[in-house]
Amino acid sequence: MKIKTSDFRVDDGGTVKLEKWPTRVKPYYASKADYEALLAKNTDRLRKKQEVLYAHDRYALLVIFQAMDAAGKDGAIEHVMSGVNPQGCQVFSFKHPGPDVLAHDFLWNAARFLPERGRIGIFNRSYYEEVLIVRVLPHLLEAEKLPQETLKNGSIWRDRFKSIRGFEAHLHRNGTRVIKFYLHISKEEQRKRLLARLDDPDKNWKFDEGDVEQRQYWARYMEAYEACLGETSTKEVPWHVVPADDKMNARLIVSHTIIEALEALPLAYPKVDKAREKELEKVRGALEADGGAGGR
Repeated sequence: MKIKTSDFRVDDGGTVKLEKWPTRVKPYYASKADYEALLAKNTDRLRKKQEVLYAHDRYALLVIFQAMDAAGKDGAIEHVMSGVNPQGCQVFSFKHPGPDVLAHDFLWNAARFLPERGRIGIFNRSYYEEVLIVRVLPHLLEAEKLPQETLKNGSIWRDRFKSIRGFEAHLHRNGTRVIKFYLHISKEEQRKRLLARLDDPDKNWKFDEGDVEQRQYWARYMEAYEACLGETSTKEVPWHVVPADDKMNARLIVSHTIIEALEALPLAYPKVDKAREKELEKVRGALEADGGAGGR
């Protein structure tokens, strides 16, 4: 069954109700072995496209992952990007901001880690935290030292959405394609995964009591995500709501979407002009003549 990325894309300016978006869909694989074969095929396709992206050196790709805890962001990044040349891919995880970050505007930190031309950048969480967790937990906003007039006019979230749309439009115009994934996990599936972390000694290190505490704000998080997805999904930089209760299915959807975005770019290996061809022929001749010279 072919994956249609349009099934998961949020319309430009559309109203989002996450309860209407599935957290699980019919698998695109017939068995675990079939899943592994499909993912391996996608990984190989992605590796080849990444090589041309790097050689072409005109575009960059920024992949953003947002989700509730235990939705599978780390696993998706690990499995989907496993075959990409590390020199052409950078992963950044955005944690609680320190004093240096809080001393700047909310987009400053992300701008520092944007991928260079020819490379793929991956944000495990991102500047979107500033309209998600900060919106759900308003006390975090107090640490950002914003001017009082910014806070008093009551439009801070609307203004931040506007800033994000402008930021991403700027990136798109300048050759950075932004792909955004919201891994949509159900509250019950999250509960099961958190319990699994407790039951497996090898996964105890992944357990964070804070993840359980955040579950009490689930409804508020869903409201924040709905506003975020609706306000910042555009024609050029759309959000993709990926059903995440099935990790393997989610990885196939993510990998297919990234490949599709790369295939839409006019990528090609640089052409060699006549003058360069002559130079290379001279180099070839010198190397061939040197074949019997020996040496260390």
